[in-house]
Amino acid sequence: MTVSDYIVEYLISKNITDIFGYPGGMVTYFMDSLSKRSNCIKAHLAYHEQGAAFAACGYAQVSGKVGVAYATSGPGATNLITGICNAYFDSIPTLFITGQVNTFESKSDKSVRQRGFQETDIVSIVKPVTKYAIKIEKAEDIKYQLDYAFHTALNGRKGPVLLDIPMNIFRAEIEPEVLGRYFPTISQNNPHQQLNMLIDMLNLSKKPLILLGNGIKTSCVADEMYKIIERLKIPVISTMIAVDVAAEYKYNYGFIGAYGNRTANFLASKCDLLISIGARLDVRQVGAKRDNFAPHARIIRVDIDPGELSYCVHEDEIHICTDIKIFVKLLSKIVVEDYSEWIGLCESIRGKLAGIDVKRPNCLVKELGSLIPENTVITTDVGQNQVWVAQSLEFKNGQRILFSGGHGAMGYSLPAAVGACIASSKRPTVCFSGDGGIQMNIQELMAVSSEKLPIKIILLNNYSLGMIRHFQEMYFDKNYTQTTLSGGYAVPDFSAIASAYGIKYICSESEEDIQSIDKAIFESDEPVFIEVKIKEDTYVFPKLEFGKPNQDQEPLLERKLYDEINNMDI
Repeated sequence: MTVSDYIVEYLISKNITDIFGYPGGMVTYFMDSLSKRSNCIKAHLAYHEQGAAFAACGYAQVSGKVGVAYATSGPGATNLITGICNAYFDSIPTLFITGQVNTFESKSDKSVRQRGFQETDIVSIVKPVTKYAIKIEKAEDIKYQLDYAFHTALNGRKGPVLLDIPMNIFRAEIEPEVLGRYFPTISQNNPHQQLNMLIDMLNLSKKPLILLGNGIKTSCVADEMYKIIERLKIPVISTMIAVDVAAEYKYNYGFIGAYGNRTANFLASKCDLLISIGARLDVRQVGAKRDNFAPHARIIRVDIDPGELSYCVHEDEIHICTDIKIFVKLLSKIVVEDYSEWIGLCESIRGKLAGIDVKRPNCLVKELGSLIPENTVITTDVGQNQVWVAQSLEFKNGQRILFSGGHGAMGYSLPAAVGACIASSKRPTVCFSGDGGIQMNIQELMAVSSEKLPIKIILLNNYSLGMIRHFQEMYFDKNYTQTTLSGGYAVPDFSAIASAYGIKYICSESEEDIQSIDKAIFESDEPVFIEVKIKEDTYVFPKLEFGKPNQDQEPLLERKLYDEINNMDI
């Protein structure tokens, strides 16, 4: 068979049922091979390669399988890069297949910039943001390279891999039975010895706190983690992109960081033991002065990536470098003390801070959330819409939320929703976006429409790039250049756009309008575009000023209340 036929058969053997891409000259053989096996694997047409990359991310995040996207050489391959970065920073297992010019027309080691039309050295470009990237030079290497790529994407800290395949390699004939293969060796750090130390520290602690990170989601152990904390009854906080992990747990106090919940940030400042599970603890999470975070606590960090652990928060922190799946199994067996006095303090602080930062967009998101059924996958874009959703959506049973976390890519939400919807057998999916973010990949409305995907697109339209407009207000004397209607930024008529794509359109301007929306729309099998018009200036609060401790966010609490909460203890 040809190499392109073999790749398709290999993907089918890995239970990959869907793949995303955009046509191009150097992948035509691969596209033809996919069409011949369309009964087993479907090629979904994106309308920009970046859309295909984000769709592969959403597919992987929901299915737990490797998400696959393909593109042709040159601009096709380079258009994948933003999605590749997103997969790298958020640990999403993905395989990117790029076409390349024929080996006999490649520039190789010649000093010319380019020999073949659309020839681009994509491997060198993406090596810093992939776990593995290679150009395949010999057809008989294809099985080994696929084996190695899949193993690499899924093992250790998950992430993207890329295979760059010249056109003549795609069409080359091979004998599958004689192909070389890769035999993986898997080694795991065993945390058994450190478990007794963890139990001892928990038993000595009066104010323990568990920090839930995205590693719990990428390890697919969120359900197990929820059962464990329900039994242990230890207060928890989370990072923003893990806000849906154990969201229904009674003693979950929200997410930490620059835009995090005040309660979560205060509790981090008060705990005496912080157990961080799968969280990177970056600047947005712990603040610019790292030793200000959890200043009274011993920190135990559980992470599969020794590189992340090397970036310490406290000099005396304890590291458990292991797969979170292994750690969670061990954690399920431990017995700890009763922390009811500490929980009482946590509840008291939450009560004192209730409602302080609720603004109109938060109320709108809460109302919208009441319409979204259980077991729905929700995506958000990057910007104010993302934070409002993280702050104010009241999660229901089985709901999952997907963010572009580390890379923070505007334009992620819509194509990620496409991939997520397809991964969940075309169950209704909700895509939150802002007027800026949706314009980044608005062409993917064609994918939604043509495949009749039941995606409910909720556009929070504040007629501005709200987060940057807020920065300009704070630091640039309200010079709103390029971010508002008066500063050169513009938004289209979204009702006309929805109509052009054949998608049902609903307009809302108030909580009352939202309440009048029929809940059945969110369970229907058709796409719907819901535009929520927010015509006032919008803000994300609370917001941390650079260099301050996490709990002292803007707008500043009245100093009497701040001091009172700061001094509360058990």
